[in-house]
Amino acid sequence: MATYNGLGMGMGNLSRLSQAESRSLSPENTNGAKGGGGMATEGMGATAARDLGQTWKVAPCVRIEPGQTYELADIDGPGAIQQIWMTPTGNWRFSILRIYWDGQEQPSVECPVGDFFAMGWGKYAQLSSLAVCVNPGSAFNCYWEMPFRKHCRMTFTNMADEHMVLYYQINYTLTDVPEECAYFHAQWRRSNPLPYKQVYTVLDGVRGQGHYVGTYMAWGVNNNGWWGEGEIKFFMDGDNPFPTICGTGTEDYFCGSYNFENQTTHQYQEFTTPYAGLHQVLRPDGLYQSQQRFGLYRWHIMDPIRFKRDLAVTIQALGWRSYRRYLPMQDDIASVAYWYQTLPTAPFPGLPDRDTLEVI
Repeated sequence: MATYNGLGMGMGNLSRLSQAESRSLSPENTNGAKGGGGMATEGMGATAARDLGQTWKVAPCVRIEPGQTYELADIDGPGAIQQIWMTPTGNWRFSILRIYWDGQEQPSVECPVGDFFAMGWGKYAQLSSLAVCVNPGSAFNCYWEMPFRKHCRMTFTNMADEHMVLYYQINYTLTDVPEECAYFHAQWRRSNPLPYKQVYTVLDGVRGQGHYVGTYMAWGVNNNGWWGEGEIKFFMDGDNPFPTICGTGTEDYFCGSYNFENQTTHQYQEFTTPYAGLHQVLRPDGLYQSQQRFGLYRWHIMDPIRFKRDLAVTIQALGWRSYRRYLPMQDDIASVAYWYQTLPTAPFPGLPDRDTLEVI
């Protein structure tokens, strides 16, 4: 029997002892040192703590200037990130989260922070799931397990013209990592608008062995009528031109049905569950907010999509036109793909400039 190493405990293992060591990064302990928390004498809380002194919330957050990249984590392994909490101010699409594993120059995670936590429209929506929770007022929580063998580097870049403030806590463990553990990846993409009769690419160019574990989509509709007839397709291990896995419709993939419609109110019905949800519906307000916008997630926690050599994922944007014919949509679609794989990480498409990132 393998030695229990403290990764991914779960309720069934919660009583088992382990030699793993618990650590945490925050503005009050920026290097996670044992016995090193609450030592700050300067920080953004120093004025409020002036009558109390050291250990009294002197450095609860950091200020990140325009154009600055702040290093959240610089950890020698082996170990694993277990939970991330943060509440960033400013424009969430202009704050970029990157994670680098084992000394790679190429990030394995590169996402606007809002999209990474399924808040791509820059507006709060409550979300309760196993992998991601978003709680009042803007508390982003991630529970994806992220093992590493040699090193973890995590950065946060402010692309805005204004400074922003970040509160954060990154909880991790120092422990042996089993040989069969893969590395967490997440990649952001956007098409605005999606060209006519083209499918939307969620992910391609993946090389190595691994498994796909989740999709988040920020979907802005540019036509009247229902927009979710499109099929999602997973092309793995040389599939061409047809995929091994083909869905039956957008709302079906996100574990809903029949337009996500509440049959009593005849409105879109938000829902949030452990594995899938339509957690955000932004409705037109009759003035400047003219388009309907949706936030959807699907976590393949119980049904990971496994590949041995390569993977690509696409989804159609498909509605209805006259005479019961499908209408290829030209929508504003952004997504985050989440997966685990062996290293090295293939280069991602270049992150676009700020104007292309912007929610407009």
